[in-house]
Parts: sequence; C-alpha cells; structure tokens
Amino acid sequence: MLSTLSSTKVSGSSQCIRVGKYVLHEKIAENVFKAANVHSGKHLFCKVFPISRYSQSLAVYFHLPVHPNLNHPSEIILGHSTAYAFFEHMYGHLYRYVQFSKALCEDEALSLFHQVVSVVAHCHNNGVVLHSLNLKNFSFKNVERTQLTLCTLEDAFILEKDDFVSGKHTCPVYISPESLQPESTFSGKASDVWTLGVILYTLLVGSYPFIHSNLNGLYRKIQKCKFNFPEMLSPKAKCLICSILRSDPSERLTADEILSHPWFSSSGYSQYMWRKMFYREEDQTVPSLKQITIN
Repeated sequence: MLSTLSSTKVSGSSQCIRVGKYVLHEKIAENVFKAANVHSGKHLFCKVFPISRYSQSLAVYFHLPVHPNLNHPSEIILGHSTAYAFFEHMYGHLYRYVQFSKALCEDEALSLFHQVVSVVAHCHNNGVVLHSLNLKNFSFKNVERTQLTLCTLEDAFILEKDDFVSGKHTCPVYISPESLQPESTFSGKASDVWTLGVILYTLLVGSYPFIHSNLNGLYRKIQKCKFNFPEMLSPKAKCLICSILRSDPSERLTADEILSHPWFSSSGYSQYMWRKMFYREEDQTVPSLKQITIN
C-alpha cells in the first residue's frame, strides 16, 4: 500500500519519529528502525530511503509477485524528501538460530530448507537473481520459529536479457567455483543454487562445507569441491547436497528441481535413524537364493 505524508513529528526526549500511524523508536541498522503502529501496537520495522532513490531501492519488490516466504513491504509512506517502507516484524535470523543450535535435526532442516528453496525458485521464475544469498537473509515469521521469510532483497537484481552475471558473493564461504575465475561471467541462477547447497549443508551439519584459515586456502577448497559428510545424514540428504554442490554449474539442479527431490517426500529422518539403530545394514537387503535355507 502506498500513501503520502504531509509531515513527520519528533516527539519526546527519546527522539521517536512519528510517521503517519507509525512511530519509529529505535535504530537497528543504517536507515533501518524498529517501528510500531500507534493504534494497534503491532511491531514492524521500517527502512528509510531518500525520496529520489526509493523506487530504485525497492524495484525488485515491485517486480516480484507476492510469495508467503518473501517479506514484501506492508506499506510505503512518501514524505517530502524521505520514503518509509514498513515490513512485518521478524523473530530472529536463521543464521543465529543455526549458530545456537549447532546442527538441526533432519526433519526440521527439511521443513526450513523447503521454504528457502521455494522463495528462491519464485525469484528465479520471475527473472530475479539474488546474487549474495546467505543464512542472514532469512528470518523467522513466527515466535515458534517454524516459518521463514526472505527478509531482504538488497543485493538482488532483475535480469534483462540473459542469466549471466559477474562479481563475487559478498561472503566468501558462499562463493561458487565459477565466480572465482578472473573477469568471468556466469549463470546467476546456478550461482544462487550453489549457495543453497552451502545453506543446506550448514543447516544439517552445523558448519560450512568449505572452511580454511585464509581466503586463498578457502578458495582452493571451493574450486576442488571436496567436502565431508558426517555419518548421521540420511542417504537422500547426502544425495541432494551432492546434486547441488557440483563444480560444473550446468550439472547442478535448478531451484525447481531441488523442490522435486525425493528428500522432501521422504517418510522422515527420525524413522530412518530409528531403523538404523535397531537393524543392521544387512537386515535391510534382499538375500540371495543361496542365503535362504528351507526347513
């Protein structure tokens, strides 16, 4: 919803800013404030832009259709020199949640990762590349921390003719192998998919797949595409990660193909672990005729 504002008011010693029916009361980042609806008390956050740049800054939001896992502005208010974009309140970053939990159980990771891939596929299908996708881009929509939303499109851009982009990811651990080539152009969508593989691995294992004490060592590991799995992961989870983290971009699954992977329709990791605890591997294989004795 877009509306105009005749004036803003600064009230009280705390320097709260009144913007229409909202009050901005705490700065949490550059040009980002906590906000509240003065009538309902509902909490939100607000991004502030110069009026000359707000259309460009929010262009990707305007371009994309609504999606349940994308935090669209709930209202935009235009002042004389400033634009205020209000977004739904979040309940913590996915990055912090994984950092605290170390590693998520496979059932929980499956549910959260499906939401992550769903919104990435939505962006790709509507001609948008996210470019610097990472765990910090996702926040929880509810206090139970079961519903995710992509809370920023700051580094995203709309594709014009083709899918080729250039430039490295802003966070080294998410960089795709092809983007490490000097002066290279590469598929933006395939690079986003690589990042999805890093995210999935981190959700399940509690650490990044490629780690090194210096950047050159990290980049060598990424280019070799060598990583290890803990034994606790199910075969389908390992299969999906290996289908995403491939050094050749053309061999990676697309975001839509990831959503069709059998891991998402499996009967549940908890059942897999239960079977693994109580049955030996050979108990789950079909015996040969020579192994069968007739009484």
